[in-house]
Amino acid sequence: MQTATTLDMLRNALAALRAGGGSVALVPTMGALHEGHLTLVREARKACDHVVASIFVNPTQFGPNEDLDAYPRQLAADSAMLEAEGVALLWAPGVEAMYPAGFVTSISVSGVSDNFCGAARPGHFDGVATVVCKLFNQVMPDKAFFGEKDYQQLAVIRAMARDLDLTRPHVRDIIGVPTVREADGLAMSSRNRYLSPEDRANAAALPREMKAAISAIEAGEDVGEALATLERRLVEGGFASVDYAALADAQLLAPLTSLPPAPARLLVAARIGGTRLIDNMAVG
Repeated sequence: MQTATTLDMLRNALAALRAGGGSVALVPTMGALHEGHLTLVREARKACDHVVASIFVNPTQFGPNEDLDAYPRQLAADSAMLEAEGVALLWAPGVEAMYPAGFVTSISVSGVSDNFCGAARPGHFDGVATVVCKLFNQVMPDKAFFGEKDYQQLAVIRAMARDLDLTRPHVRDIIGVPTVREADGLAMSSRNRYLSPEDRANAAALPREMKAAISAIEAGEDVGEALATLERRLVEGGFASVDYAALADAQLLAPLTSLPPAPARLLVAARIGGTRLIDNMAVG
């Protein structure tokens, strides 16, 4: 596996990779890799001839009181995992390579970013859309792979690609991969490592109570009542607070008060200990 840390290195490595022909997949990450990330790599390898992974802890998607400095960084261990999975090229730029002096551009995707994590974390999705657009332009992949755990992020990226007429990748080639879960159902996340043993045990209430709420909604219970029950049970189960628990249109992410005929999604963000966990599941 080659590793590039500057744009010139990346472009030279990509040119050499493409010289032999074949399609290229991109798996963007912020590092601190786990089985969820490796699943993205495996799906990318199935779909394309060459896999490029990126590791970049993007400062523009962190708020002033968020965990940028504490975010785990383990480039050597992550590199070894990616190489073992057959990744051809690792793009691991520093902040100065992604945001050189004088950088002034930002991409804002309204609508799908307005609610949920977009409302709780102002500016977060502007940072996501901007850095992902840069990664797409730098690598020009045929396909790109993202986990559905960050469902709103995936919707923002697809809207950005559609509205800006991107072709490498085209919006249809931005692939969402189902959430990878632990044995007790908790969605795999780099932030899970922040949980104390007690909080980690209690965190299993999140997927369990989400499934219970979905069953209630699909059985005809009032959506508002089902969501209120979900929030109450999470707090009773050890969560400190619930940022949001909402039913939304699966494509536009518009909040819903009843179960529609079209696909819907249950989205939840809740805090346990000092950690904010997010999850989502299909409804209907």
